[in-house]
Amino acid sequence: FARFCTEKYTQDTTELDNMMIHLTNVAVQKGSADYNEQHGGKWHIKNLKFYLEMTRGKEAAERCFDMIRQIIYVALKSVQSVIINDKHCYEMYGFDVLIDDNLKPWLIEINASPSLSCSTENDRVLKMSVLSDVFNIVVPPDWCDDNSKHGANLCRETQVGQFVLIIDEEKLDQGVSPDKFKRGADNKAIRKGGTQLWR
Repeated sequence: FARFCTEKYTQDTTELDNMMIHLTNVAVQKGSADYNEQHGGKWHIKNLKFYLEMTRGKEAAERCFDMIRQIIYVALKSVQSVIINDKHCYEMYGFDVLIDDNLKPWLIEINASPSLSCSTENDRVLKMSVLSDVFNIVVPPDWCDDNSKHGANLCRETQVGQFVLIIDEEKLDQGVSPDKFKRGADNKAIRKGGTQLWR
């Protein structure tokens, strides 16, 4: 999802201490008189992409989201050697990315345990959907079949719910370029045993 401040950003140095301009955290923003309890200052990522397409053009929006995917890929590849590589495990990460006025994304931080607490009903629906999609990737429908290798994730889909497979390292080992993978549109990433990256 995309988060927003209740006050418009400015480069005015007299506003450096104004947290309502610089921090999108719900804990900060709910202190504002302009905070909206219904949407909590959040948009579904699809709404953000649609807005950027309408205001900046489809090509610019696609380029922005491609750069976000590249940030996720490079960030996880850079620590691949120190992350436990076990096909029986998975991890969901939350990527905090700031998009500047030129639609250039900047990585702020990566959360190994992204918050799944809910501040609004829409937030609850979104996060329950994320969890459902994660479990459908990690435990695909045929996981309990008699001929399935229990404990090994054998998900063969390239899209599960809002997650889209963006990197399959087995295919990379076969010489397939990362550019050939289908791409998704949210800010969560799932790493499964060092072989696949979903976002």
